[in-house]
Amino acid sequence: MGQIEAPLPGDVARGLPRPDAEDTETTLESAGMDLEKGIGEDARPTSTDNSDPDARTEEGQPPASRQRTAEDDDGGPGSGGDGGGVTSGVLSRVLTKASTKSSWNPGPPPDGGLQAWMAVACTHLVVMNTWGVINSFGLFQTYYTTALGRPPSDISWIGSLQIFLLFFVGALTGRLTDAGYFRHVFVLGVSFQLVGIFTASAASSYWQVLLAQGICMGLGNGCLFCPCVSTLSTYFNKKRALAIALGACGSATGGLVFPGMVRQLLPTQGFPAAMRAIGYVQLATFAVALVGLKQRIPPRKSGPLVEWKAFCEGEYTLYAAGSFSFFLGLYFAFYYIASFSRDIIGLDYTSSLNVLLLMNGIGIPGRVIPNHIGDRVGTINVLVPRRAWPASTAGLYVWCAFYGIVAGGIQSLFPAGLSSLTTDVRKAGVRMGMIFTIVSFATLAGPPIAGAIITASGGKYYGAQAFAGSTLMLSMALMAAARTVKVRRLMRAGHGSGSAWKMKV
Repeated sequence: MGQIEAPLPGDVARGLPRPDAEDTETTLESAGMDLEKGIGEDARPTSTDNSDPDARTEEGQPPASRQRTAEDDDGGPGSGGDGGGVTSGVLSRVLTKASTKSSWNPGPPPDGGLQAWMAVACTHLVVMNTWGVINSFGLFQTYYTTALGRPPSDISWIGSLQIFLLFFVGALTGRLTDAGYFRHVFVLGVSFQLVGIFTASAASSYWQVLLAQGICMGLGNGCLFCPCVSTLSTYFNKKRALAIALGACGSATGGLVFPGMVRQLLPTQGFPAAMRAIGYVQLATFAVALVGLKQRIPPRKSGPLVEWKAFCEGEYTLYAAGSFSFFLGLYFAFYYIASFSRDIIGLDYTSSLNVLLLMNGIGIPGRVIPNHIGDRVGTINVLVPRRAWPASTAGLYVWCAFYGIVAGGIQSLFPAGLSSLTTDVRKAGVRMGMIFTIVSFATLAGPPIAGAIITASGGKYYGAQAFAGSTLMLSMALMAAARTVKVRRLMRAGHGSGSAWKMKV
């Protein structure tokens, strides 16, 4: 019987231990053990059941049955071989080096436990400091328009850049998270965020605010949000939508805390002091999140920043298009509700902030309840937006309560629905980052387009309302189409029976 051969370079990349010289000279017959035991218990291929995705290779096959490929011979992408070195740069080599470190088998998602719920709490704090500030931009929109003397569309670029960069850098930070660099990316994001908020407090011109609050804080948001949500999703399976919803409630928490702070501090201490106070709150809460949030899934083998094969899945492509459409019009209300309440309804500045507080606060049940239902009937099934605009004070408060619930559900169901389209949790960061990058262009263009329509209409909001409402209706149609494609795929695979409308997707 022949000698045991040393594992191929691709086996090393998958975490299989390389035998030493003495082991390679030992035959199976003389050692008195079979090949499976010779590999070792820690490296033995486990079941390929979906509940244990880490036991799979990149193609979803057990390591023992996978054939040697050109990528194995080259040691992975970017290792200098002919197969991957041409198209991969320094980043791919760094990711390859990280992913070839010792791997472990974390098992199926725990769906609970101290560390899992700690991840939920820490994600809540991160979302509070990212989306909470973004959802509070209505107060900045109103203040900057008056203080800087610029038209609404110019001020909207500040908030739009924040959301754009949050989503746009998601593809890169998601891939870095998959490669095991979660903590490095997190620290970088906190640094950008704090530098941005404190420099914005000292800014006195439009371009200074744009650089500090728009670009610097936007880069910080991008380094924080996608990695935290993708990491949280690996802790849960059956309760994933609920867990993401509880984390997403941080945007409502921030939407209550930060406008409340500005409302109290602005008249007495001034705008710079109010911004510094927000920065100190962020510093304390980020420190807690940095300690408590840990990565559960081992670094996966290096791969491209974009998984182009995902767009061959009809439901994924339609979901991306639907997400682009509803993010194009979603934040019009958050940016302009305070200005609308002052210009059209006639409220003062303090009362206009109360309207923003109501819309953010009511978003808490709007985030939790739809996602809790989504865990039972399917997240995509629950993702249905609505729209309406009032023209009276009473109608304004009713509309804000209604829109806060609906918008909160959309924001929290968006990443939850996306995670339901990802079967391999090791690719959660990449696939989530891809759609984040797509919707980033919608968030960049949406509010300034609405502001330009308002300016062109002489301060009237009808045209902007029609623009935002039509984008939400289009997104509803695209999401319904994504659901239909997903259901048909499941039924063809034999995973569903009975009425298609009753299937959980």
